[in-house]
Amino acid sequence: MLALHEFHAEQGAVFTELQGMEAVAHYGDVAAEYSALQDSVGLADLSFRGRLCLLGADRVRLLHGQVTNDIQALQPGQGCYAAFTSPKGRMQADVHVYALADELLLDVEPGLTPALIERLDHHIVADDVQSVDVAGHYGLFSLQGPKAFEVPALLDPGLVVGVGSHAIVHRPDAELGDLYWATHARTGSRGVDLFVPSAALGMVWDKLCLAVRSLGGRPVGWSALDLARIEAGVPRFGVDMDESHLPPEAGLDRNGISYTKGCYIGQETIARIRTYGQVTKALRGLRFDPSAPLPARGDKILHQGREVGSLTSVIRSPRLGCPIALGYVRKECNAPGTSLGVRSAAGVEVPAVIVPLPFGSA
Repeated sequence: MLALHEFHAEQGAVFTELQGMEAVAHYGDVAAEYSALQDSVGLADLSFRGRLCLLGADRVRLLHGQVTNDIQALQPGQGCYAAFTSPKGRMQADVHVYALADELLLDVEPGLTPALIERLDHHIVADDVQSVDVAGHYGLFSLQGPKAFEVPALLDPGLVVGVGSHAIVHRPDAELGDLYWATHARTGSRGVDLFVPSAALGMVWDKLCLAVRSLGGRPVGWSALDLARIEAGVPRFGVDMDESHLPPEAGLDRNGISYTKGCYIGQETIARIRTYGQVTKALRGLRFDPSAPLPARGDKILHQGREVGSLTSVIRSPRLGCPIALGYVRKECNAPGTSLGVRSAAGVEVPAVIVPLPFGSA
């Protein structure tokens, strides 16, 4: 159960479950919450996500050998996006890594922490590294939308959040404890995450609510966040990518893979893809006619009558007024502008076209 379950319930929250963890689905008005994300700022409680810390003198070296991006290049206050992969290069998790003065902070999808700690501990031999689940000690709030960067200074005058993706700023507070502000655009617009000590969650949530509402925003739940995520073309592990996928297939070569770092688990396969050619399939955005029925996750993608992929995330876009989807399409027919068909489990086929991501960008 979320630590702030009662706080959210008093605000009219309807709850859902994500990978066995409780999350707020919405506060009674998904359309208004979605509008806040588009026009002002939405405040979300993401404390259902996993959070772990790596401590010890060898923490950077250990994680550097485990993930696809360059951890050794990070200075305190910097961060990056990366993936854990199997020895064959298949994805096992995606992760947002933040370098702090004496630790590495990892933000991951719900339910993955035990397996990741087991994996990390397995590779600790004589290393000075401790992996710690800190979800019980710190919650995670997120501010998403065009006015997200205006909120921190309303709580902490003079605070300027870091420049660039995954920058993190430590701000000790005499009343609230050690707060960590991190730049993270989860819905394609501006975004700021805030890691909050558990004892201060209620106080910080109240302060954030006041600040957000003063800017025309409001608390938002997962339903609105997921709409905005899909419109932004941001893949989610467990939905749009899993252990059957290679990171470049999901587009992680844009911001989650370093091709100049040293060896890591799965590196040979991923380097070979870059050296010898494209992946055989890639995540693409598909747009449907406004009158088309809403497809379903798993529906098959067809090109000239031949099956060439399947859908992963599907919504009816409030902004575009039509169904859109993310899905994997084989390389020979996945260029923007390509006309495709999507066949439902019932055998109904509807036309679709590949469009650039994020949706509506061209």
